[in-house]
Amino acid sequence: MPTGQLFSRTTQALFYNYKQLPIQRMLDFDFLCGRETPSVAGIINPGAEGFQKLFFGQEEIAIPVHSTIEAACAAHPTADVFINFASFRSAAASSMSALKQPTIRVVAIIAEGVPESDTKQLIAYARSNNKVVIGPATVGGIQAGAFKIGDTAGTIDNIVQCKLYRPGSVGFVSKSGGMSNEMYNTIARVTDGIYEGIAIGGDVFPGSTLSDHILRFNNIPQIKMMVVLGELGGRDEYSLVEAMKQGKVNKPVVAWVSGTCARLFKSEVQFGHAGAKSGGEMESAQAKNQALKDAGAVVPTSYEAFEAAIKETFEKLVEEGKITPIKEVKPPQIPEDLNSAIKSGKVRAPTHIISTISDDRGEEPCYGGVPMSSIVEQGFGVGDVISLLWFKRSLPRYCTKFIEICIMLCADHGPCVSGAHNTIVTARAGKDLVSSLVSGLLTIGPRFGGAIDDAARYFKDAYDRGLTPYEFVESMKKKGIRVPGIGHRIKRGDNRDKRVELLQLFARTNFPSVKYMEYAVQVETYTLSKANNLVLNVDGAIGSLFLDLLAGSGMFTKQEIDEIVGIGYLNGLFVLARSIGLIGHTFDQKRLKQPLYRHPWEDVLYTK
Repeated sequence: MPTGQLFSRTTQALFYNYKQLPIQRMLDFDFLCGRETPSVAGIINPGAEGFQKLFFGQEEIAIPVHSTIEAACAAHPTADVFINFASFRSAAASSMSALKQPTIRVVAIIAEGVPESDTKQLIAYARSNNKVVIGPATVGGIQAGAFKIGDTAGTIDNIVQCKLYRPGSVGFVSKSGGMSNEMYNTIARVTDGIYEGIAIGGDVFPGSTLSDHILRFNNIPQIKMMVVLGELGGRDEYSLVEAMKQGKVNKPVVAWVSGTCARLFKSEVQFGHAGAKSGGEMESAQAKNQALKDAGAVVPTSYEAFEAAIKETFEKLVEEGKITPIKEVKPPQIPEDLNSAIKSGKVRAPTHIISTISDDRGEEPCYGGVPMSSIVEQGFGVGDVISLLWFKRSLPRYCTKFIEICIMLCADHGPCVSGAHNTIVTARAGKDLVSSLVSGLLTIGPRFGGAIDDAARYFKDAYDRGLTPYEFVESMKKKGIRVPGIGHRIKRGDNRDKRVELLQLFARTNFPSVKYMEYAVQVETYTLSKANNLVLNVDGAIGSLFLDLLAGSGMFTKQEIDEIVGIGYLNGLFVLARSIGLIGHTFDQKRLKQPLYRHPWEDVLYTK
């Protein structure tokens, strides 16, 4: 594996299994370093395609999303790093697929717990094809001022504090990702910072070893010294010892192997990583530290003395003129995300939507301030839910019962009315449920089912102004307006609409007042003297009775009643009710497997 540096300021990666935060952290690091192009060229999300919006500094960018590794590599041939955020169950297969792509040079496997047999296959394939595997169980790696993998080095604040926005002179390698973040900070305090840092991962079989990266660092001219943080367990550190003894490392190495406390335990102890378990004296931290020291590495007496050893080694190189202290540069300010800025109270932003009827932010949704559990526990019905969501208050039971009766009575009126006919034709054309439903709903208007609001509006205006039924009807006639809520194609004075009779019976039995309904009945009496089909229809009955409901309940002001009628609440009731029937007609036609509808010729008058 050993050659030179893995990354540069132009390195781009493919990110497998979309995770918003680590990708955004990579892009923020890019901006901090002054990169001209984002380091994430594309995202691979199995089964998904399109784009993901993220920020590159202050600019919002769209990063392509591909459904397969092959498609992503073909679309982004210059992206040679594969960052794998798949779970341990699928990480090996996806990593092998990536290694087999000719454009991929480095694969970083974040997941821990990848089966050891699978990891060995990945290692063997990578080495035989001159490719690099970092991980499994790694946070990744970073080249200061150039490129970083995923969550390496943590937050932007930590990156700035560790001076990772520009290159230093130190190469660092560790098994631990968490300790890497700590060591970046330590190294930045006592040196000019790192040039490159790698966390090889804590599993028993890492894709690349400590010595692989130290030998690689040795070939990078910008790296003047190396820092190694090993741990008890395994024999990886001994390959570094052998390399140093053979003279393959000619730069200072400061090393420490953690886990010296293991000897304090009477039995074998498994530390955090799968590989952090001593299997004998040679795998102990003490033995490894001694071997590294004998090979020529600078090894402190304890971890607490590690920082001082790094500082002393660095200062010696500066004195010898081998390191020229780097001039500090001020990194650009990363724009803060709006959500975090609002949360911290730094900014205020206007909302885009106002909602007063429901709230889903708590433990459970609320309708009109009433928790969903209360709605169920108190036995609320559909009428109660409508009262909360439409009228923003809990209406008396007789009111909500009336609403439910209206819905039941208006749910359907057979297949021949225009709304049902449209829905049936659309369903038979093979369209889906929503399309069929909407085609029927679009017929609702002044001529079909949409006269409830108008009936309420005109009846209310006439009654409130004290017009007699004669004055009301004749004034409407002069204006050329048919009286809404009066008239039926089938029903007559001697064959009343049963729905109207049921509504009137319920209202007279339960409503405190039915003054608007009685006025509508008086208007009907006058219109029947003109024609036998000018009866009070269901629109007129609902419209007038809703006025009685609103006025008689004592829960609405005059202004609120006028607003409810003006907005179109009452037509909404018909739309809601008739949707039930239209959906039923759609299912009926689908169930019957009815063919495409074609209107018969004999039912059309062809004329010039």
